[in-house]
Amino acid sequence: MKIGKIVSNLKLVEVTCQETINSIRADVHKHKLLIFKNQGVVSGDKHVEISKWFGDLESTFYKHPKSPHPDVFRVSNDESEGCTRVGRTGWHIDGSFMALPFSYSIYHMVSIPKNGDTAFVSLSDLIDSLSPEKRALWERLWMVSDRREQMDKPLIYSHPVTRAPTLCFHLGMTEGFLMDKGTEEERYTSEGETMKILKDIHQEIVKDNRRLIYSHKWEEGDFIISDNLAVGHEATPETQYPVSEVGLRILHRTTIKGTAFPSKS
Repeated sequence: MKIGKIVSNLKLVEVTCQETINSIRADVHKHKLLIFKNQGVVSGDKHVEISKWFGDLESTFYKHPKSPHPDVFRVSNDESEGCTRVGRTGWHIDGSFMALPFSYSIYHMVSIPKNGDTAFVSLSDLIDSLSPEKRALWERLWMVSDRREQMDKPLIYSHPVTRAPTLCFHLGMTEGFLMDKGTEEERYTSEGETMKILKDIHQEIVKDNRRLIYSHKWEEGDFIISDNLAVGHEATPETQYPVSEVGLRILHRTTIKGTAFPSKS
């Protein structure tokens, strides 16, 4: 695997030992993704209980009527079963538009379609793969989700826990970039410049035949805990194929409140 670790000998719903929980938390930061196999169907209450190991839950999304818990985001390829078209607006981290982006995203596939992967990329590996010139350019950029909110965050910054370089980004929810912040040359990028930068980030992620990407093929009982600040992700096109073609897809996700504003320091 390019990123992450598979765990096949542990039932999360049976974990009560604080030492085991601490070990899982450390391993999430070490591997960025932990993929727990053969978990069966995890109830909404249990999903939330496991999520609380990592901090306070924060929910900013639409509450679908069939969600099993107010803090569980339910997504699907059938609007009567869950929210549709989720994750299809471009590579991103969850909560990039917030002052404190989510620290963890925790996923459980309840109904498995024939096709429909979730693709992940290590953001530190992505940054390390950049040419010196490209890295220098990205270091000069601050992302702006909405200028009206007057909030900008560095595109490249240090992960608040691991201190590894990472990105605060969303290729489908970025209004523009602030360039050379704090200098006499400070300015907002034009629409054309913004689109070029977003396209460039996408191309860097998928370059070399997608060598940086791990595309997870969901199986029954899969439960994934991700370090949201260290991993970019995107739902593949097949996730929104009709039920008649690939079967019903239902994914449950929780998100954990962030603890740090992205900062260069």
